[in-house]
Amino acid sequence: MNSLGGSKIAKDGFNNERDVANKFINWKNDDEAKSWLKTLGYNLNEIEYVYADVLHGYKTDVQVQVTIKLKKVIEAQNLQVKLVSNNKGFNQIDKRWIKKYKEMWSIPENIVRLLKYFTGELLPYRKDTKDDRRMFMNEFTNEEQNELIDFFEKNKELIILDIVKGRGILAAEWILVVKKTADETVWTLKPINIAINHYSDGKVEITSRGSMKIGRITMQRKGGDAGRDTAKMLQFKVDPTELFNVN
Repeated sequence: MNSLGGSKIAKDGFNNERDVANKFINWKNDDEAKSWLKTLGYNLNEIEYVYADVLHGYKTDVQVQVTIKLKKVIEAQNLQVKLVSNNKGFNQIDKRWIKKYKEMWSIPENIVRLLKYFTGELLPYRKDTKDDRRMFMNEFTNEEQNELIDFFEKNKELIILDIVKGRGILAAEWILVVKKTADETVWTLKPINIAINHYSDGKVEITSRGSMKIGRITMQRKGGDAGRDTAKMLQFKVDPTELFNVN
């Protein structure tokens, strides 16, 4: 097994990030964990000890710490984990208030205002919108739509890096996708840069449904949440199962 393909895994006992961490900890008796460690670049004969823990609030979901024999060196590997239950489907990779994205990406005020109309932080400036609580991007003027596209096109590399990999010492270095269906459970482990390159492919455009595509990433209003204010957050979604077919 290598990072370029998928492999079957036992169905039972594989439901969350803690299961991934436990498999790494018990790697000596776990064939999948052995394959993951090989994919991460380790010679199993040189490993003395493996510890893994689940993190919260970072792009890294599971940090794996590997102690190498003789060297007594502990190496850390940061894994983002995506658990999916369908052959195709969107998975949220980032969600924040527009104010936070403004700080991260130095978004100018005219773009901030349009994004707030989009999510409903600001009520529509028109009376003929599909939803009286917010505006879809294709309800903006052509000039406003072009301003949005221009900003996200110019900042596409930074934006995708932040929402897929993250920043700092707990930025994700690898992405593990586990697809668990009624028929089988399979996995693939890829370097995060392969995921970034894949999801970056494509232009920035406003869709017919009034949201935005940034490469293969969908940007939309969060919605839901039983009408609570958090429905007005901005979110980014991808289809993790696409990585099964990426080299």
